[in-house]
Amino acid sequence: MDAQYNPRTVEEVFRDFKGRRAGLVRALTTDVEDFFRQCDPEKENLCLYGFPNEHWEVNLPAEEVPPELPEPALGINFARDGMQEKDWLSMVAVHSDAWLLSVAFYFGARFGFDKNDRKRLFGMINDLPTIFEVVSGKSKAKPSSANNHSNSKSKSSNKTKSSEPRAKQPKPQPQPPVKNEGREEEGGPDDEEGGGGGGGREEEHGETLCGACGESYGADEFWICCDICEKWFHGKCVKITPAKAEHIKQYKCPSCSGGNGGGGGGSGNGKRARPS
Repeated sequence: MDAQYNPRTVEEVFRDFKGRRAGLVRALTTDVEDFFRQCDPEKENLCLYGFPNEHWEVNLPAEEVPPELPEPALGINFARDGMQEKDWLSMVAVHSDAWLLSVAFYFGARFGFDKNDRKRLFGMINDLPTIFEVVSGKSKAKPSSANNHSNSKSKSSNKTKSSEPRAKQPKPQPQPPVKNEGREEEGGPDDEEGGGGGGGREEEHGETLCGACGESYGADEFWICCDICEKWFHGKCVKITPAKAEHIKQYKCPSCSGGNGGGGGGSGNGKRARPS
């Protein structure tokens, strides 16, 4: 997507990084309405590009394989209407941060940066707030060391509290049957007492990450599994509701279905879904 531009020194790569970063920050803040409009879920897989001249662009991925530069996250438009706008922008910001680093260190590897060069480049990049910090407002003020200590204790406390409900679920919801695989529905009156099997399944789900947003499984969320690549997705990230899932014989994720965001018909193992 870029014109021929090859920064060769640490300073040039950092200047390239800053230009691309400025364009991406503008897309997710100042130009957010235009960016939101361009990310139409009805279109094909779209990417957000930042350029060294501080411009940004929403476009299809590069056709050449392998691409000249690392590519940004694919299909950001599919999750737009399935999430809160703030959460969706934060997700795009995180992927944009990862892409910026990959481009910068691609140039470093290509032009033979040694250990000291890479360390200096990362130090210069690390002095800037991430795009996620800018979009989420976390870069506005740096608290004092005392506040840092207080905040770390508070975060630790919050993590403990948020994990308690999952660990103490008195009545885990049973996992629904898998169509066309001969599995019987699990969970019944016996599961209400003890709940040992349900707890183990819930711990297993906790290790699963959404193939779209990268977040982990939650006991109160509806998930669906792609029958092609066998990755799990939040229903909201791929715009599939529990009611809609009931009518899908074989679910294909956006990547496997070529960008439709829904499941196609046909024979197969049958769709697998986790209850909301």
